[in-house]
Amino acid sequence: MPQLDLLDGKNNKVGSVDMDPVVFDTKVNNHLMKQCVVLQQAARRLGTASTKSSYGQLSGSGKKPWRQKGTGRARVGKTRSALWRGGLTIFGPTPRDYSFKMNKKARRQALRSALTECVQGSHFSVIDKIVLDNPKTKEAVGVIKALGLPEKTLFITAEKNKNLELAVRNLPTVNVLPVEGVNVYDLLLHERVVCTSEALRGLEERLK
Repeated sequence: MPQLDLLDGKNNKVGSVDMDPVVFDTKVNNHLMKQCVVLQQAARRLGTASTKSSYGQLSGSGKKPWRQKGTGRARVGKTRSALWRGGLTIFGPTPRDYSFKMNKKARRQALRSALTECVQGSHFSVIDKIVLDNPKTKEAVGVIKALGLPEKTLFITAEKNKNLELAVRNLPTVNVLPVEGVNVYDLLLHERVVCTSEALRGLEERLK
């Protein structure tokens, strides 16, 4: 069973924590992790690009501009043809939903793989608790410096920590997520993941 040091707010070791091997020491499946990241990015796409691809969507006359023969010019049926300026668009984008579904077991295994990769790569730290007296960026920066964290850091808390969320709001590369919001994309995006001891048990319960 893997173990990690339990740190306090000043980066001092105050004990150790056992990590459930089912969640934090599983076989890393890169294919599932990639599929899960693509799933999250696809769900975030707006899909609102739109073009006029049928004559019913266009305004203007459908009258034939000149007679079929005898003018010396090419035959034309409508001025709203796709060949003309102001005409319809052939095979243009229309509003669509890019999201797709992924098996629940596969999503769960992808999340286990991402957590295992964080632990094996020494990108995962466990802290006893994160307490901020005021929701100020200065206090959040103080915690980050005290723990020696890199610029891209993800904090995982057992439940919503309002002060911490407001304190890191002005730090674009620092994020806070509760246990139920932890996902593969954010785990792989950040250089370091800092998890409270209470949130660690929450992750194990969620992913066993």
